[in-house]
Amino acid sequence: MTRPTSRDVANAAGVSQATVSLVLGDKWRGRVSERTAALVRETAAHIGYRPNLAARNLRLGSTRTALLVVPALTNEFFARVYTGAAQVAAEHGFGVVLYPSPDGTGPARSPFASARAALDGVIASSMAADALDAIGGNGLPLVMLDSDPASGTAAAHVNLAMADGMRQTAEHLLAHGHRRFLHLASAVDSWTFHTRADALAGLIKAPAELRTVRSPLTVTGARTALEAALTGPGARPTAVICDDDILAAGACKAARRLGMRIPDDLSVTGFDDLALATAVEPELTTVRLPAEHVGRQGMTALLAVLEGTHWSAPDIPVELVVRDSSGPAPAP
Repeated sequence: MTRPTSRDVANAAGVSQATVSLVLGDKWRGRVSERTAALVRETAAHIGYRPNLAARNLRLGSTRTALLVVPALTNEFFARVYTGAAQVAAEHGFGVVLYPSPDGTGPARSPFASARAALDGVIASSMAADALDAIGGNGLPLVMLDSDPASGTAAAHVNLAMADGMRQTAEHLLAHGHRRFLHLASAVDSWTFHTRADALAGLIKAPAELRTVRSPLTVTGARTALEAALTGPGARPTAVICDDDILAAGACKAARRLGMRIPDDLSVTGFDDLALATAVEPELTTVRLPAEHVGRQGMTALLAVLEGTHWSAPDIPVELVVRDSSGPAPAP
């Protein structure tokens, strides 16, 4: 059985092919009566007509496709960002292709022979703007998520209030009497982690003490890094502030291996509020990042840019979720 064409719709409805194109291209208002437009739509549905999207996109110079570039698929955060972006895209007849950069936050290789021919725009989460040069360069609209707002190459930025997340964490622990802190920082060189470190350094002031230890963004790496820090010289911290829930899980393992109780001997906090946060025992006190909202806002920003509209918005609020991994500082 052959696929119905627009000519078949025109013949069945008793109208011209041009009228069918106007109606199905949603350009009929003021040119075709509502009655005729309704007749064309009903006829198309009745005979099973489906538009040739590839031909339409070629004619309009648009693919209605966005590329979402992320550093990795192993982190739940990026999957949730994709979910939010795809929801908004679907509402506007767009598709989103998810692309994990083979080199993490480093320069991303293009998955297309010609990105400009395959895409309408790019959304990049937790990447440096210059890491996207191989994907369309300056030829494609770029929206950056959780990235340096000072980057001049992006058409729009969507950021979370990362510094405020660290503020909420520090104030929570300070209110519980903690004065010796260890920041278990991600070794990933990215704006989002630099922002967290800078914020925390500005929050923990003398006589409180802050020490920073860097770790690979893995449970094993975090466990090893914290074990070394807790068994090294100097006074032990009473609270460990982690850049990520994955690091916090490793920190909890390190503490238990050394016979320490959480939170009685050591409070541990995370960042992200991944599913992992409630899978560990005790459940993690962590900063909740609304990842799906980030994705939705990122796609909304890209659609605005494609329409030639300036887009800006304040940082998305974050929330400290207090659970059982944090508590009062141990008695001296």
